[in-house]
Amino acid sequence: MMPRGRPRALGAAALLSLLLLLIGFFLFRGHPEYGRPHGVAALEGDPPADHRGHNSSDCVPPRPLLPKCELLHVAIVCAGHNSSREVVTLVKSMLFYRKNPLHLHLVTDAVARNILETLFHTWMVPAIGVSFYDADELKTQISWIPNKHYSGLYGLMKLVLPGALPLDLARVIVLDTDVTFTSDIAELWALFANFSDKQVIGLVENQSNWYLGNLWRNHRPWPALGRGFNTGVILLWLDRLRQAGWEQMWKLTAMRELLTLPATSLADQDIFNAVIKEHPGLVQTLPCVWNVQLSDHTLAERCYLEVSDLKVIHWNSPKKLRVKNKHAGSFRNLYLTFLEYDGNLLRRELFGCPSPPPPEAEQLQQALAQLDEQDPCSGFRQQQLSVHRVHITFLPHEPPPPRPNDVTLVAQLSMDRDIDFLPAHSLYDYLRASIEQLELRSGRKVALVVPAFETLHYRFSFPSSKVDLLALLDAGALYTFRYHEWPQGHAPTDYARWREAQAPYRVQWAADYEPYVVVPRDCPRYDPRFVGFGWNKVAHVMELDAQEYELLVLPEAFTIHLPHTPSLDISRFRFSPTYRDCLQALKDEFHQDLSRHYGAAALKYLTALQQPQSPT
Repeated sequence: MMPRGRPRALGAAALLSLLLLLIGFFLFRGHPEYGRPHGVAALEGDPPADHRGHNSSDCVPPRPLLPKCELLHVAIVCAGHNSSREVVTLVKSMLFYRKNPLHLHLVTDAVARNILETLFHTWMVPAIGVSFYDADELKTQISWIPNKHYSGLYGLMKLVLPGALPLDLARVIVLDTDVTFTSDIAELWALFANFSDKQVIGLVENQSNWYLGNLWRNHRPWPALGRGFNTGVILLWLDRLRQAGWEQMWKLTAMRELLTLPATSLADQDIFNAVIKEHPGLVQTLPCVWNVQLSDHTLAERCYLEVSDLKVIHWNSPKKLRVKNKHAGSFRNLYLTFLEYDGNLLRRELFGCPSPPPPEAEQLQQALAQLDEQDPCSGFRQQQLSVHRVHITFLPHEPPPPRPNDVTLVAQLSMDRDIDFLPAHSLYDYLRASIEQLELRSGRKVALVVPAFETLHYRFSFPSSKVDLLALLDAGALYTFRYHEWPQGHAPTDYARWREAQAPYRVQWAADYEPYVVVPRDCPRYDPRFVGFGWNKVAHVMELDAQEYELLVLPEAFTIHLPHTPSLDISRFRFSPTYRDCLQALKDEFHQDLSRHYGAAALKYLTALQQPQSPT
């Protein structure tokens, strides 16, 4: 039997162990390794801790608490089509996690500003402000610096942000366009609280051997502290930088180094590192998870393999998503999640942080509030009021030089449905020549009809001429558009006459006629009430006729519709009586408006309402 005093001895031992543990805890608090986040280890070649402030591998203080609705400022240099697409994905990742109001300071060229102004205007995200700064006005401050980095002159512009941003702006987060957030940006902003009185720049250490040198023969990097720092994510304490004489500091450093080095290889990053090498007390080292650098020769795995909570992914390679990294697939999927994310879902309000909505959003809400929810067609009317997020000139392009009789293709598309009509190869030049021959620049009201055809084959050899098209038509590989489903929509084009025509010929308007037309820029616009599927082109051509436009069919013009899966709206039209009833109600409203506007001249369109509903 166990002696009766044994439990007492065991309890005393446990109590003594607990006491020793508590004593050790308090003694250990001063040790430099205390508080190291799990899995964040120092990289080989790290600069000494006394030169780095709070390193990712040193103690990381608890996250300071931010005021609930503190406004966070973010600066981004964004130029060109590619950067504008990247910055949208970055912004979506920030907005997905954010709980604070944001103000974006965007340094842009003319192309990016045009794109992003339209985007944010139509996006209507609450609690976000945007200011633009002209990159061209900043170029002279950095154009004297030779730079071999693929970012070109724009890769140096972060150097001049303290002077370009408003003087009353004290702190800002600076980001490259190729980063993706996986956490609330407020956590990054909170790290400003860790700065000492002398620290002005917060950076994550470089996760490659670049600044250690000797990567190849005659490899001469710019000077850096240990592995140096990566400038894809920066915390800038702007007012302190200005007081420290930042502009003179970086310029003198750059001039001195360029006496022996031919150019910067990593753009602004080289100059930031050279300044920090000379003034190490300026930098506050941020935890590595705030800039996980994915490039071909990265050491980022030393950071992310042992942590469970990454904060920012940085595709800092010219290859971007094609970077060679054994975990790139996981990171790529994360990036694609935000690339494909519906930006309209980010229009959510920050409850508890009062901020005036954009004027457009307020007007939209007032209009929506006036809708009758009991109306079975309220869904149609709500779509009429919808403001869709618009990203204009999504792909790079070179605007053509101004030409007489120029023509622009206008089409409707979305991210999930690319355009389903292809024009003839020579259509652009043919249209310009036709406009000149018909002397349409004189103000004559003419709508040029481009005959439409369709194929049911997904693999299809596009005809190079009218002769080839007629051969495919005779072989049954092509049909006149909607011949099987809705022939009256294009019957007035008179395809039999078009086969033999050598010159443009005039046709008359008829009920439900909906050809594809070339019209002057000042023609009537599409009626916004017809959204989704049904009657949009019919209504447009009807108003063209009401304004006495001639309809001229071009004998050598054509466009071909390619097959695709049915849209959601066409399915509703086919299978929902309510959808068709609501479309009929809209047609009645349109005719009433047409009659009020054009008077007796619009009476002939009354018969159009008696026809079966058109499928376009």
